[in-house]
Amino acid sequence: MNWSKDCEKEIKQFLVSSREVKKVFSIFDSKLDPESVMKKFESTKKWQKDQRVRKIFEKDLEGLKNSQILILLLPAGKSAHIEAGIAYGLGKKCILIGDQKKAESHYLIFDEFYPTIEAFLKSL
Repeated sequence: MNWSKDCEKEIKQFLVSSREVKKVFSIFDSKLDPESVMKKFESTKKWQKDQRVRKIFEKDLEGLKNSQILILLLPAGKSAHIEAGIAYGLGKKCILIGDQKKAESHYLIFDEFYPTIEAFLKSL
């Protein structure tokens, strides 16, 4: 697989927008354990009306729409699997990296499968 200049640009844009999201939403702190960050985020009262949650959702959706490829690294939570489904529905190439614990039909949306990150990197 050859990464085009567009893909490189996309990855850089994603990294920049990820940093922007982290700046905008102070719930992200690099010193915090990701699990504690998620617990805090998931305990937001009336999250359906919380504008921070809405902005995160919109940024995620915008990122999916503007991407060419989705790479899902297992293990991943329900949100990541939902994002993979959205990417598939948008016609994006989907790559799965990691060990699938169960044979589940929703993994058929992926175009490529790699058991490890190292195997994926060797394919580039």
